[in-house]
Amino acid sequence: MDSAAYLAHLRRDLTAFEEFLAADLDVRIRHCGDWTLHDLAEHLGRSGLWSAAAVTERRGDHEAGPAPRERRELVTWFAGASATLLEALDRDSAAPAWTFRPPHTVGFWQRRRCHEAIVHRWDAEHALGLAHSVDPAFADDGVSEVFEVMAFRQIDRGRARFPARAIRLDATDTGSSWTYGPGTPAAAISGTAEHLLLLLWNRLASDDPAIRWEGDRDAGQAVLDGPLVS
Repeated sequence: MDSAAYLAHLRRDLTAFEEFLAADLDVRIRHCGDWTLHDLAEHLGRSGLWSAAAVTERRGDHEAGPAPRERRELVTWFAGASATLLEALDRDSAAPAWTFRPPHTVGFWQRRRCHEAIVHRWDAEHALGLAHSVDPAFADDGVSEVFEVMAFRQIDRGRARFPARAIRLDATDTGSSWTYGPGTPAAAISGTAEHLLLLLWNRLASDDPAIRWEGDRDAGQAVLDGPLVS
């Protein structure tokens, strides 16, 4: 996956999310605690501005102000935050940037913001009763990002430990396979790349019919419970 692909997908998802803001802003986002659609828009916009500052100012302590409550002002604010992020990321992926995990490059944020938008677009569409499938290639890359970046971030922040036993995930549509943890996997989980991505981000239950288990399910569930993502 190259930077142009990440940015094109990010732009599409942010544009789609902006259109969702015409809906009921108080609708609950099922997999985000007690957040509403307004709260999710605020999170996506503010975290995007934080990431933009990580690139343009090379610091990780930027704190954007709250999003407006009124709909028209919110749409304008969200569009501006999206434009700021996309402008910041539209540069050489090898350029240096502040990041919370290696690599310390703009490319890290191109990938991270793309996957952040993928998950939260899914959140909004799920809450609004809209149907949208995650592209298998991006879902595949998103699974890799969980194991390469997000799981280790949870360890870095003291929220999780590296697992004592390994699990293996197999994507039935892309043919990719991932092993996380030491030694021979105690359990294997298979499903489409999209379903595996949603499983890792706690959007799909581990007992969903779309997920197939083999081996020691308790050991595998312990790894999934990590937590692997924030």
